[in-house]
Amino acid sequence: MNTLKRIHQDESGLTTLERIGVITLIVSVLAFIPPVRGALGSFYDMIFKQTDEAGEVTQFSIAARGILVTVFSIAIFNGLGYLILMTNLGKRLAFLVGGAATFGWMAIGGTLFIIYAPRGIRPANLEGLNAFQTRIPAIAVTVGSLILFLMFVVALDRYEKEAEA
Repeated sequence: MNTLKRIHQDESGLTTLERIGVITLIVSVLAFIPPVRGALGSFYDMIFKQTDEAGEVTQFSIAARGILVTVFSIAIFNGLGYLILMTNLGKRLAFLVGGAATFGWMAIGGTLFIIYAPRGIRPANLEGLNAFQTRIPAIAVTVGSLILFLMFVVALDRYEKEAEA
């Protein structure tokens, strides 16, 4: 009885991730309104298209654009998957399944990168690195992803055993 009460309390209210998802959804819908879209476009140009005296895009704008794309890509990829899973599995189980799927996917992608990349022309800043040295970041991501994947699988197993009891 206590376990059921605790599970029910865990699944009531909105989490921070869900609040961010709702805000993102509202901004996405508002972007269809022309004045709002114009304001968002002006804000984007002000931050991400700054130029210096020579007319070149500034380093700040390039870095800000890269950070924005990375953060939104991760949030959208993981957030949409979590949202879909949450509708069918509940918050706790959706988090565990989504985490296991994400880190499993990253481990597979890292392994493929280690085996097959980089091919073709190499950038100038990688000159002098041998084949192993260019794969060190991919190896680190793969090892970290495998560890996190195994942690999520163990947590899923514990969740399943707890639910059976």
